[in-house]
Amino acid sequence: MENSKRTVTCGELNKSDVGKTVVLNGWVHRNRLLGGLSFVLLRDRYGLTQVVVGDKASDEVKKIAASLKSEYCVAIKGVVAARSEKDVNHDMATGEIEVEAEEIEIFTTSDVLPFQIDEVRQKDGTISLPNEDIRLKYRYLDLRREPMQKNIILRSNVTFATREYLTSLGFLEIETPTFIKSTPEGARDYLVPSRVHPGKFYSLPQSPQLYKQLLMVSGFDKYFQIARCYRDEDARGDRQPEFTQIDMEMSFTNREEVLSTTEGLMRHIFKKTLGYDLPAQFDRISWDDAFDLYGSDKPDLRFGMKMQDAAFMADLSDFNAFKAGAANADKSIERHKRSGLKALVVKNVADKYSRKAVEALETVAKINHAKGLAWMKVNAEGKFEGGISKFFAGKEDEICKKLGAEKNDLLLFVSDEKWQTACVALGAVRKQLGKDLNLYDPADEFHFAWIIDFPYFAWNEDENHWETEHHMFTLPQKKYWDTLESDPGAVKGDLYDLVLNGYELASGSMRINDPALQQRIFKIVGYSDERAKKAFGFLVQAFKFGAPPHGGIAPGLDRLVMLMRHEESIHEVIAFPKNNLAASPMDECPSEVDEQQLKDLHIVCTEKESE
Repeated sequence: MENSKRTVTCGELNKSDVGKTVVLNGWVHRNRLLGGLSFVLLRDRYGLTQVVVGDKASDEVKKIAASLKSEYCVAIKGVVAARSEKDVNHDMATGEIEVEAEEIEIFTTSDVLPFQIDEVRQKDGTISLPNEDIRLKYRYLDLRREPMQKNIILRSNVTFATREYLTSLGFLEIETPTFIKSTPEGARDYLVPSRVHPGKFYSLPQSPQLYKQLLMVSGFDKYFQIARCYRDEDARGDRQPEFTQIDMEMSFTNREEVLSTTEGLMRHIFKKTLGYDLPAQFDRISWDDAFDLYGSDKPDLRFGMKMQDAAFMADLSDFNAFKAGAANADKSIERHKRSGLKALVVKNVADKYSRKAVEALETVAKINHAKGLAWMKVNAEGKFEGGISKFFAGKEDEICKKLGAEKNDLLLFVSDEKWQTACVALGAVRKQLGKDLNLYDPADEFHFAWIIDFPYFAWNEDENHWETEHHMFTLPQKKYWDTLESDPGAVKGDLYDLVLNGYELASGSMRINDPALQQRIFKIVGYSDERAKKAFGFLVQAFKFGAPPHGGIAPGLDRLVMLMRHEESIHEVIAFPKNNLAASPMDECPSEVDEQQLKDLHIVCTEKESE
């Protein structure tokens, strides 16, 4: 072919192009040979176009067409023709036309594929895919699949929309270092040895936290960055050793402005990329209420079914398992005054849940540290049956009235001495029920909420000292400043999480800008002046030169795109992710290096992983 460069993509031709001579480039998605005809479905990232090699084609073109196999990379020149009305393919954007081939050039052939690019749909509607390590080993092939291409394209669009929105508000995109000082931030650091400075190491940033605060001291009042972050922690579906966040920080601000700016960003992203309208303001729930009502600080609010306090039931029978949880209502920690006896009313499912099905829910509760899951049903006569019903016979009217239970409802209970343990366990059951019963409101596809008023400190029982729930630069709410040392357990932080469909999407806070207040926090968590200076001295020093009030937030880009695409793992929205062992089957990293490289870095390996 004299000129094989494409003139159009495989996704843009329509009836208005009939009669035009075009050149297409792409991969052979499918090739059907019917008699003397070849029907080649050609694919690029823009779509599919059907190419017909028929009677008008030369013998050479027919011969080449017959040789085409899946994933051959080719150029095809031909004339656009309209399909007959009965042959229109309404599932394809180019389904009204086809291209009658005049010339074909094979750029490259393809070996036999390790798996099908053209997805195979099973009878139950699911897609048959190879295991993840095979997909990751041949990731360049996996990325050719249409769902993966849509995921990566959406990610690009989300990133562009982020830059577009924040820049319009006067934010500056500023890069921060990738090689930094190792500082304690919650997870293990990835360390980079220095050749020039023997025995010393750089750290890869877990987040740009300290540097974005330094930018506020520098006078750049609105900063953002599509930031690469690194944490050496066990992988899971929504976590990776390397990940990306939309990092933001603002000076002369307050919590309200940070939240409203983030809401505006999310509205812009969803409207621009999905055409989806988010509400003008997201729900706001205190940390205490989130646990008390949903058993989680990242609740899935696409369905209701709130948990309830059932402490009153302990006085209605001699069922001892309820006594300890109910008693916690009187001696619980000051901040919530709520009991460890929690109830869940599952509407109109009693006839669907067998004892075996309830036992499956009990397993979920026990995995989350509950001692058990008590249950009973409200039968068609309004009486209790099954489970613990014998302990509450004759009390149906009072219990059902207080819990809002009706005929055919299933009642579930968790009781524990610790309020939070009971909440988390029954909350996990609630989440499982939402999935099992498909309780999600189809009109509420993306439900955002802010979790606010977090506890500032948490007591570490193993090490017998206070720790910060977030990080040590979070600003305590001002009303607690006078009692920081005398009552740390009651202190609330001026911090906030953004949750979406049961996932934590972003975390942020207002920051401490007063060196004296910062020193008080260091002291409460057991950081000596020497230790604080060694870890964070450069930041504390900067705060001595007129640090403005500031605050920020960092939505996870990978997790955001995962949720927008209704995927269950961020692996599906990252071009080249690691597997659950933090390894890449494709390029086989991490890998051993030459002995000379280790010598140059002054490193000796005392232990090696067995093959």
